[in-house]
Amino acid sequence: MSDVSVPAPDPAPPGPRKRTRAARRQQLIEATIEVLAERGYARTTLSDVARKAGLSHGLVNFHFQSKELLLEETLGALSDEYRESWTQALASAAPDPASQLDALLRADFSPALFTPARLAAWVAFWGEAQSRPLYQEKCGAKDDDHARRKEEICAALIRQGGYGGDAARISRALRLVTEGVWMDLVTMVRPYSREEGLATVHCAAAAFFPSHFHAQGLIGPA
Repeated sequence: MSDVSVPAPDPAPPGPRKRTRAARRQQLIEATIEVLAERGYARTTLSDVARKAGLSHGLVNFHFQSKELLLEETLGALSDEYRESWTQALASAAPDPASQLDALLRADFSPALFTPARLAAWVAFWGEAQSRPLYQEKCGAKDDDHARRKEEICAALIRQGGYGGDAARISRALRLVTEGVWMDLVTMVRPYSREEGLATVHCAAAAFFPSHFHAQGLIGPA
């Protein structure tokens, strides 16, 4: 009988227990985002999160041994999600600086990230003094990376368009307008739409780069 070579089987997919564990943790993080939006940072409890997720308090404790750890993981997840969004936006945009800046501005208003619960969760982390060390630990380096990239793009657009102004200050001003819109949409009794928020930020960009932006975004072809 001749020998027959049998190919090695493909690696087995992750078992149900591993998939369930990852899914449960994500479920609890999503529930934490909702509770933060409703109750704020200081008033969020593990019991609140368990009720929101429809799970037992013991299961929450199994995955996250303390409120602090749960909030740390939630902030880390939000930060990773935000970084993934803007880096993908830049990678997909045309290489000219106006298109790159437009991609960054639009990423801050992407439907997947720009939800009432996620905005309110971010504001909850920003607003509580006790959360600031955690925020700096989880988000400081990523915020610096985002700010550095936006400043580089603004500097390139200043050179290309013959504009005046300081790239660092312009980049900072655009960030503050975006964050102000986010705050507006969390705190206002009658918040405006996502589209109006983006148009507001584009108006700020048009004030600095009038040959490249208006309230609808980029002027002319990318």
